[in-house]
Amino acid sequence: MKSLIARQPAAVWAVAFACVVSFMGIGLVDPILPSIAEELHATQTQSELLFTTYLALTGVAMFFTSWVSSRIGTKKTLLIGLALVVVFALACGLSPAVSPIIGFRAGWGIGNALFISTALAAIVSAATGGSATAIVLYETALGIGMAFGPLTGGLLGSMTWRAPFFGTAVLMVIGIIAVGVLLHSSHNVHPHPVKISAPFRALKDPGMGTMSVAAFFYNMAFFTTLAFPPFALARLGVSDAITLGFVFFGWGSCLAVSAVFLAPRLTRVMRRTSILIAAEGLLAVFLIGCAVFVDSVPGIMACVILAGFPLGLLNTVLTECSMEASDLPRPVASSTYSGCRFLGGAIAPPLCTFLAGATHVWMPFIYGAAMILISCAIIAVRRSKLARADAAVESDTDVKEDVALGAEVLA
Repeated sequence: MKSLIARQPAAVWAVAFACVVSFMGIGLVDPILPSIAEELHATQTQSELLFTTYLALTGVAMFFTSWVSSRIGTKKTLLIGLALVVVFALACGLSPAVSPIIGFRAGWGIGNALFISTALAAIVSAATGGSATAIVLYETALGIGMAFGPLTGGLLGSMTWRAPFFGTAVLMVIGIIAVGVLLHSSHNVHPHPVKISAPFRALKDPGMGTMSVAAFFYNMAFFTTLAFPPFALARLGVSDAITLGFVFFGWGSCLAVSAVFLAPRLTRVMRRTSILIAAEGLLAVFLIGCAVFVDSVPGIMACVILAGFPLGLLNTVLTECSMEASDLPRPVASSTYSGCRFLGGAIAPPLCTFLAGATHVWMPFIYGAAMILISCAIIAVRRSKLARADAAVESDTDVKEDVALGAEVLA
């Protein structure tokens, strides 16, 4: 049988590679936060703003990306997004102080929004094997990027905190060349322009509104897990970039395996809402575990790494639910869901450091657990509004092909 990998056109792999690098940018700064705080004489909250400005601008821009791409086309939107990331990543690496980096990360977020929100649609339009195959490719890219982003940041950051920014810029230039050469201009998402108000009006849909609010609170917990542990570990004497990089490489690896291998199998035998409720409950357990073992380096590390398993399930199943919970056009649904999700993530990092300073170092983890339980309660209470997402289940063949494809990509 012809390999599933061989059946994918080069354009798919060009966009998938750029997706990996783009998702690497989310966790790239994580291992170097203590180094930036020390070398640039920044407070912990200032350092966490590197996440906030990036995520906030990504979230706001997400609401408008379908409007942009419907007018200039998929390829141009992807290339503009990648180019903005290159420019602002270089600017971050050349910055003399933390304040300019905070601002440049905002510009990076705009570029990231233009690229990420359009990339899935580009893969769907170019891939063979249907949308299910495309989603697995996209989620695999996300998993690999989330795993290797912190590791790359740790390895390069051991030389200087500037190196991860320069490394990202170089990889993104390669992505620009690959997308520019291999993706045809005919790969456009929308035959008709999308109205600028469409993503906001989509919140009135019961299914999409439920998923967007649930994702808002979910991402608060997600970025509590990603952004605060470096400072909790630095308090215990673990602040070198390489060690933190390997911790979050383990976290990202668990996330990738769960998203690509476990999620397709579970969605075949369980309702999607049941998976979400169970996974969010498990994530709350690991966050509470971080609070309980806040004075133990092995305890924090173990809880953070194991949290990757429920996070991988949630990333995949939340995305699937948001696409299936309504009959909205997928680009509009993606803009609405992603915008709310990233805005939730923007709030968590600086709030965590504020809570730690104002109360106790374990409080941010309790906050993260509370946020994921709120998300869980929303899904449980509004479950009837998500019946459409629960009914959309893949066949056995689809699941087997999804898992096989994930295995080949990660091999």
